[in-house]
Amino acid sequence: MTNLETVVLEAHNLVKRYGSVTAINGAEFELRAGEVLAVIGDNGAGKSSLIKALSGALVPDSGEIKMDGETVRFKTTLDARHRGIETVYQDLAVIPALDIASNVFLGREVRKKGFMGTVLRQLDKPHMRSESMRHLSDLKIGVKSATQAVETLSGGQRQGVAVVRSAAFGKRVIIMDEPTAALGVKESGMVMDLIRQIRERGLPVILISHDMPHVFEVADRIHVHRLGKRAAVVDPKVRSMAEVVALMTGALEPTEEERGGGA
Repeated sequence: MTNLETVVLEAHNLVKRYGSVTAINGAEFELRAGEVLAVIGDNGAGKSSLIKALSGALVPDSGEIKMDGETVRFKTTLDARHRGIETVYQDLAVIPALDIASNVFLGREVRKKGFMGTVLRQLDKPHMRSESMRHLSDLKIGVKSATQAVETLSGGQRQGVAVVRSAAFGKRVIIMDEPTAALGVKESGMVMDLIRQIRERGLPVILISHDMPHVFEVADRIHVHRLGKRAAVVDPKVRSMAEVVALMTGALEPTEEERGGGA
């Protein structure tokens, strides 16, 4: 079983400035193994900059990021991906005209073995299709075939393909940036189910969301970001939705334990 106290990804005293604007102001962060950690904050709180730093899309001016206790330096998103961190974006980052398998293996295409692959550079499409269907089946996403064009799928299924791609290659951490923002109620429910299934597989998930009901539905802990840094980490079983919103806006002060991230 996964040790929920094991810290997989952490950050200490991160700072990022853009001229006179401080986007990240000494931020702390901690993600434990096998948990869904929701990251919430008002617009301009700096949570997007924090997540960009953790995913390699932004290089902080100072501070430290660690994976499994080892200091890491992400200069690009590719560096983070090499360490097993995958990100699912809110804008349904798939190519509709391509089929499901091509989207799952986008940028990681598998070539045929031997002469056909190394010299003629032919893709091993049967392998990519079978692996795509296996991952889709694992996460219970009902599609008929991996050759189906993504443009024929519903919004929830398209987001499912993006989630499958991340779950297939994200070996350590999955980051979901507002994954239900472009979806309806039914399709949002599908994504919430996917998040639970990823957690059940032992992968920790960072969920950035403005949707408080969704946050309280799936999060094990809630990281409250305010004024460029962590204001509190709360247990959704202890705090109400109204209290968490009050913490986010500064109307309520966190306890010492919450302030220290010890929820």
